[in-house]
Amino acid sequence: MKKEKKTGFSDKTSDIILLVFCTVIMLIVAYPLYYVLVASVSDPYDVYAGKTFLLPSQFTLKGYESVFADKRIFSGYLNSIKYTVIGTVFSVVMVYISAYPLSVKSLPGRKWISIFFIITMYFGGGLVPTYLVVKETGLLNNMWALFLPGGVSVANVIIVRNFFETSIPAELKEAAEIDGASQFTTFLKVVIPLSKSIMAVMVVFSMVAFWNDWFTSLIYLSGEQAPLPLVLRNILIRSEISASQSSTISGGYAELNKITEMIKFSSIIVAAAPMLIIYPFVQKYFEKGFLAGAVKG
Repeated sequence: MKKEKKTGFSDKTSDIILLVFCTVIMLIVAYPLYYVLVASVSDPYDVYAGKTFLLPSQFTLKGYESVFADKRIFSGYLNSIKYTVIGTVFSVVMVYISAYPLSVKSLPGRKWISIFFIITMYFGGGLVPTYLVVKETGLLNNMWALFLPGGVSVANVIIVRNFFETSIPAELKEAAEIDGASQFTTFLKVVIPLSKSIMAVMVVFSMVAFWNDWFTSLIYLSGEQAPLPLVLRNILIRSEISASQSSTISGGYAELNKITEMIKFSSIIVAAAPMLIIYPFVQKYFEKGFLAGAVKG
């Protein structure tokens, strides 16, 4: 009996090809962040001259010194941490208590409620009506203005609803009901413990959104309530203004312009560092939950 002739690559060769391919993709994705990190500790003129492709040129920390010289940077960090923690808890709780009822097929009017949710993804009142609502409800200069008007993402609700429908066996919920558990008890003791992976996804989504949100704070907050992205924006604007005002001074403009350019790169690292540190700890849950919560045919 003739042996079948093998076609294609061997398993070892395939693994090597996949490893090389993934490594190339990783480098393509990671290099921009690495480049910003290198640029933040290099002379900006060397950066624009292309001398910092892999290693820093004329190593300097003046950009970071200028950023942290502003005392508001620390209050900005504290405000961002506070807003991110509160906003993430609020958003995840609201997503869960919105998604779970929609996953129950016996819910009266389930279809129409889902349509109402989806409509809000495409149509909104706009900035001015939203601002007037926030103002009339007394939320101006109040941190709750960051959470209440748009703290729930309909896209996240749909992802979590799909997870509840496809990844949590209906038999478990039925068994809990037979044992006398109410819907609320089933939600707390069955659904939530089995949905830690999708919860990690929602936590990451919400954390990144609230941490990077500066525009909402610009509209509704002022003074010492500013979060880190808004503080960094103000530092950069003030540096650019100082550089333009010193253009008539001999040698003054060039030096201040260099500092302004370094602040740009340093601000990116300062703002992104916390999320980059946290992400590896939730990455395994993030991948599993995101795939499980995807729409299935």
